[in-house]
Amino acid sequence: ATTMSVPGDNWRPPFVMLETSLGSILVELYWQHAPRTCKNFAELARRGYYNSVKFHRIIPNFMIQGGDPTGTGRGGASIYGDKFPDELHPELKHVGAGILSMANSGPNTNGSQFFITLAPTPHLDGKHTIFGRVYEGMSVVRRMGMVQTGKNDRPVSDVLIHRASPADEAPA
Repeated sequence: ATTMSVPGDNWRPPFVMLETSLGSILVELYWQHAPRTCKNFAELARRGYYNSVKFHRIIPNFMIQGGDPTGTGRGGASIYGDKFPDELHPELKHVGAGILSMANSGPNTNGSQFFITLAPTPHLDGKHTIFGRVYEGMSVVRRMGMVQTGKNDRPVSDVLIHRASPADEAPA
C-alpha cells in the first residue's frame, strides 16, 4: 500500500461536510480535545476514503454508524496504520443527539468507523472518543435514524455518504 503524507499539526479544518443520500451533515471537530482523532477523520475525508461509504448500522433512538468502506462493520483503517489510541476526556459526554464519536471494538481500537448519536448514550462515556458534533443537518441525522432496517440493524435501502470533505467554514 502506498503511504500518503499526513498534513502537519497546523492543518486543522474546523468542519467536515458529509454529503449523504438523505442530505448534508456538517460536523464540527473538537481539535482541542481529540487532535489525533480529528486529524484521522479530516484526512480520511480529504483523501476520499469515506466517499460512497454506507451507514451500515442504524439503531433508532441510539445512533447511526458509518465509515467502513467494506460496509460490514468489521473493516476500515486509520491514517496511522491500523488502529490508534483513544482520546477520552471526562468533561466530554454523550449527553444528547448529534455527538460525533469513534466506533471501536474495545480500548484503543480506533480505525475509520464513527457514529453520530440520536439520543443521550451515557453508557458509552469513557469508552468511545468524542471528537465533534453535528453543527448543521441534525434533521438529516434524525431522518437517517428512522430508516427501515433489517438484520444486524442494517438499513434495507442503502444510506450513503456520497462525498465527505474538510471545510474551513460553515456554508452561508
